[in-house]
Amino acid sequence: MPAENSNNCKNAPATRWIYDPKVRGIIFQSIAVACVAWMLFYFISNALHNMESRGIATGFSFLNNRASFGIAQSLISYSENDTYGRAFIIGLLNTLLVSGIGIIFATVFGFLIGIARLSNNWLLSRAAAVYIETFRNIPLLLQIFFWYFCVLRALPGPRDSINLLDAFFLNVRGLYVPAPVTESGFAAVTVAFILAIVACVFLKKWAKNRQNLTGQPFPVFFSSLGLLFGLPLVVFLIAGMPMHWELPALKGFNFRGGLTVIPELFSMVVALTIFTAASIAEIVRSGIMAVSKGQVEAADALGLKNGLTLRFIIIPQAMRVIIPPLTSQYLNLVKNSSLATAVGYPDLVSVFMGSTLNQTGQAVEIIAMTMAVYLTISLITSVLMNIYNAKKALVER
Repeated sequence: MPAENSNNCKNAPATRWIYDPKVRGIIFQSIAVACVAWMLFYFISNALHNMESRGIATGFSFLNNRASFGIAQSLISYSENDTYGRAFIIGLLNTLLVSGIGIIFATVFGFLIGIARLSNNWLLSRAAAVYIETFRNIPLLLQIFFWYFCVLRALPGPRDSINLLDAFFLNVRGLYVPAPVTESGFAAVTVAFILAIVACVFLKKWAKNRQNLTGQPFPVFFSSLGLLFGLPLVVFLIAGMPMHWELPALKGFNFRGGLTVIPELFSMVVALTIFTAASIAEIVRSGIMAVSKGQVEAADALGLKNGLTLRFIIIPQAMRVIIPPLTSQYLNLVKNSSLATAVGYPDLVSVFMGSTLNQTGQAVEIIAMTMAVYLTISLITSVLMNIYNAKKALVER
């Protein structure tokens, strides 16, 4: 018996790792990763073999070929003689444009509706509740169709455009607004604006340190606005106002000059904003309700006004609850922007997975690139929001 016990003691260290949860976790995860890698390798190899047997070329060399199709909206210069690679960039920029504008408007509108939902004003609170329950429960695609077909397509033609100050024109083909045209010397204004941003960052840090040392607040918001608008304006005047406005004008059957907001972009921004803002409003409402009532009572005891209480006490604490689900709404908005192809807005899906795929037949490469783009945008958004969330999180002492 003593000999058997000694042998068991000698073998115990050799088999102890089997019962270690960390070691078993690593083993199971390694097996799972290996299985996924094998499946990806099998599917990719099978796809390449089938494409080769059917004489379908593979690779990304098609990006250098001539696109030979037009795009209704482009943030950079584009013509039918440009390549598929440039068409891909045009679609990507259009996707980022509609997503960025939608995120900004949906955030502002959602916060206002969420705060209004908790208002003591009965009419304002009920109106916010009706808005939330209505637009949150109507499919986004139907809302896009409503704004595009029922609202924008009912506008008059170019010759009967809605005219505002002979500078803004609205018709069935879009909204035409004056376009700023820069001249030589405007680079100094751009540099002044960048310096104003840097100065605002240092001003905020200085004001925070000053308040920690003396307890006296500093009007950072209005001072920053003065820097952002005042400094570039002074440089703009000193440089001799190196900019003029190009007004849109009706020439033939359409307007020429100025900036054009196509109806497809307008309908997408409005639908994405209204739909996402309804969900953000509920997130804001839940975040505000998560703040202890004692915080509000303490602010009332100090004699703070409701606006100051909301700005300096409730919202900063509510943001710790709001940010995580708000990140999900941003990701959903970016992915929902792919519905733009339903109304013909030239986003990445419409331009690249639509026109380019139909002409080249490079399905695997095009779909893979499109998926990679949306994955990258989502990951970048998540990282930025997580960084912001870490700064707002409650730090324990």
